[in-house]
Parts: sequence; C-alpha cells; structure tokens
Amino acid sequence: MRRTNLLFAFLFVIFASLITFNCTGGKKVMQIQPAKYSIVPKPQKLLEEPGQFVFNERTSLAFDKQLPKVGYVVDFIRDHFGLPMNFSFPKATQADSNVIVLKIDPSIKGPDGAYRLNISPQKIEINAPNARGLFYGIQTIRQLLPAAIESRDTVVGQEWTIPCAKIEDAPRFSYRGLHLDVGRHFFPVKFIKKYIDLIAFNKMDYFHWHLTEDQGWRIEIKKYPKLTQIGAWRKETQVGRGGRKPYIFDGERYGGYYTQDQIREIVDYAQKRFVTIIPEIEMPGHSLAALASYPWLGCTGGPYHVATKWGIYRAVYCPGKESTFKFLEDVLSEVIDLFPGKYIHIGGDECLKDSWKTCPYCQARIKKEGLKDEHELQSYFIRRIEKFLLSKGRYIIGWDEILEGGLAPQATVMSWRGEDGGIAAAKMHHDVIMTPTSFCYFDYYQADSAMQPLAIGGFLPMKKVYSYDPVPKELAPDEQKYILGAQGNVWTEYLLNSKYVEYMAFPRACALAEVVWTQKENKDWQDFLSRMQGIYKHLEAMNVNFFRGNVGDLIR
Repeated sequence: MRRTNLLFAFLFVIFASLITFNCTGGKKVMQIQPAKYSIVPKPQKLLEEPGQFVFNERTSLAFDKQLPKVGYVVDFIRDHFGLPMNFSFPKATQADSNVIVLKIDPSIKGPDGAYRLNISPQKIEINAPNARGLFYGIQTIRQLLPAAIESRDTVVGQEWTIPCAKIEDAPRFSYRGLHLDVGRHFFPVKFIKKYIDLIAFNKMDYFHWHLTEDQGWRIEIKKYPKLTQIGAWRKETQVGRGGRKPYIFDGERYGGYYTQDQIREIVDYAQKRFVTIIPEIEMPGHSLAALASYPWLGCTGGPYHVATKWGIYRAVYCPGKESTFKFLEDVLSEVIDLFPGKYIHIGGDECLKDSWKTCPYCQARIKKEGLKDEHELQSYFIRRIEKFLLSKGRYIIGWDEILEGGLAPQATVMSWRGEDGGIAAAKMHHDVIMTPTSFCYFDYYQADSAMQPLAIGGFLPMKKVYSYDPVPKELAPDEQKYILGAQGNVWTEYLLNSKYVEYMAFPRACALAEVVWTQKENKDWQDFLSRMQGIYKHLEAMNVNFFRGNVGDLIR
C-alpha cells in the first residue's frame, strides 16, 4: 500500500463534501452482457418460462386485507409501481388477468423469508408463509423491472415488461447483515434510512448500528444528558491517516447525535422493511467519549477528552467500581426501550487493560471475585452485563475478544480477527456471525490505492468478497449450525460523508448479500457480474454513489 501524502490528505478533507468518487484508473471498462434475469442475490431455483408480463395503468393488486403485517408490502407496491388496488384477494378468480396476487401459504416450508414467485403473461403470483417472504418476492420483481421504477415521479402511466419465470427462493443464512460506524463520523437520519433501504433491496435483514466510540457518543440517553452535551462533540478531527506524525488537525468542532424520537422513527422505518437494528454500545473499551462526559467512570477520574485522533486509547471503563455498572445498566435500559430486537452489541474489542493493572478498585475486584488476571476481569465485566441483559430478555453480541478470559454463557460472537474466534465459539456451541477483515471489511481499498480515495488500508476487491463461505471447513457438521451468517462492516475513520460510505459499501455489499442468501453451489462469479449490470442501473436510479471500477479491479 502506498503512503498517502499529508498535503493530499489535507486537501482531500477540504473538498470531500463536494467529491463524488468514480475512479477507474483511466483504464477502458470492459463490457459485460446484462443477464435476462438481473436478480441479486441469485434465487435458489429459477425456471425460465416463455412470454412476458406487462405492467401498465390497468395492472391491479389482489390481496387479502387480513394478511398479517402485509400493509407495508402493499404500500411499497402502490408507491413504487403506481398500481390501482381495485379488489381484495377473496374476490380474485383464476380468470383474472393483468394482476399481482399476494397470498400467505403456510404449506411453503423453509427458512424465514422463503417465497414462491410465478410470473406468467396473465398474472404474477407471490406466495409465502409470511409477510417477509412476500416482501422479498416484491424485491425480486422490483429488480426485474427497469430502473425507472425507483423514481416515483416516472412510474404512473408507464408500460413495462418483465420476463416470465417460476422462482422458488429462500435464504441460506438467517443473519445477513451490514454495519455502519457513526461514532467516527456522523450521518443524518435521511441517510440512515437510505442505508436501510439498500439493505432491504439486497434482501439483507440486519443493520448493525455502531453508536458509541472514543470519538463520539451518538445516542441520546435521558438519564445522562452529558453523553450528548459533551460526549457527542470533539474539538477537532485528525486529518489523514491515523498513527502518523506529525499529526494534522482541521481545527473544527465536530459531532452530532440521534434523539430518542429520531431513533424510534428509524427503528419503525427498518421494521417495515423487515430489517432488525442491532445497536452497539461499546464497553469496556472504546469508551473515551463517555468518560469525557462522566470522568468518574474511569479508573483515574480524568481529565478525559473526546478523542480527536484515530486509534485505540488506554482510558476505558473501570470495572472495579459499582457505579460503572449502575451507569451501564441505566444506559442499556434506555437502549432496550428504543430497540425491540433481541440483540444488543456490547463491543468488547480492543480493550487496553493498562489502567486496570494499577487501579486499586480493579485489583480489589480481581481479588474479591477470585479472578486470575485482567483478562478474566474483562470476562467478569462481560458476564455481568450479559446477566443484566438476559434479565431484560435480551442477548449480547460481542467482537471475538469476548472469548478472552472465558466466554459469557449465552453470548453470540462476531468474529472479525479472522475466523479463529468464530471457530472456537462454534465448537463451544455458541452462535457466531462471521465478519473477518479479509472478506468483510468494506473500509479496505477495493482497487489500486493510488487511484482511490483514502482508506484504512488492506485490499478487498469484490471478487474476494463474493468468494467467501461463512462456514469454515474446520467445523464438524453438528457445529456448522452455529454459524448464523455474515456481515459487512463499514468503519468510518476516513469516510467523511454519506457519498463516501456508499462508494466503499457498494457494490461489495451486493456480493456479500449473495454470499449469505444463495447456496454456495449455485454461485457463479461471471453470472453474478452479468446480473449486476441491471442492479447497477437500479443503484444509479437510487442515487447511490457506488464504485464503478473496471472489471480488472473487480476480479483480481
């Protein structure tokens, strides 16, 4: 990886808000023939049928008004397709034509999200055991339609066709996630909703929202207002790559946070799109913003300041004090009220334990609890937080460092430092979400670093993302069931705005979506590239600033 000139980095920060990245390195872009069925992720079974279904202003929607949780599916069709809803499903007959029929069919077995789609010249039928499956069937139709469907201003009155087919589809994994760090850089509510829309478009179902960091606390906590009065703001931000001296700063106060009303709005928005939000509240490390707000949470009492540089800090929560756990339980209680999903992510990664070694409170805790060392003290910390969350009906997820010193009894492990942590957890019969840096870190370069905007380092082209199999070969068949799926991570030290995030996340997120949805024996890289030609048009219509590198950059 080439070194980035500091002057370039400084100028880059100044102009970043005006930049739209479209780096191809000046090379000729190879042309790929678009697929007839541009569907991503690839369905498990697709049988081509002759003919086309024609969408026009007379196309109608038929559904049972009593369908559970189908309201948003119906609204989505109405808003995007501009179709009149002339009758409900009980009135529909086999003779009806030019109609889309939605039907709950309990006889369809398989993973949550399964659906059956039959497209004939007369009718489109979507059958699923629940509303989630119907929604995914609608996403498939959406991708088959021209990209203009993404613009509500151009839908009504248009006449479009899609090829006929019979599709049987269901996801391979139950966990299909995309992550976003808003601690290093903050992104507005409008973009968070767009990000959720893109997750749903790719039939992914989890949004991991990284809400607290050394560089900023982004969630309003009513009981502790200083977390957003102080912790949500840093006095300035480092320019250029972290860890390189001399440090350069922009001299501008930076920050922001989401109010609880905004979070409720976003959670409701996600639920309607069958996306579960997992909030991450970092502990015991990556907690400097909280310590700056309430210095008594640390071992030394401060003074602490919200971090202005990237990296890892020695100031962490003090597990020797009961007041630390009281604070965290209060915070988590408010988080639980905001997020209805069963998971709370508690971080657990990169916790430097230097202060614990010299802290009298921590050493007293080690002695009182009969712990061997500071690693077991971290395990005590995580186990205690898990016990509290379990009492509230929630389960913890932590990065693979939570294995150190002993794993909490019912914890789910998110394996990021390679796959070893996930393998170890699965062998212990713990649920695992795979997100190794080598396949799932979308803050890595996706093409020649000399021709790309600043990234954290590494090299992860889309083909390598696509090649990933979340189930390690080291696991026995009875251990493989503990692999819930995989997640793409988007860390934002250098991603200064939403366009930058889009550029780094897409289309690699589309490749990962196919990894976690499609059975591995059905995957084919060249076929994927062909199907992506239609998806690119949809992303353009949705105003997504995705990476448009040449095929050589994508496949090597």
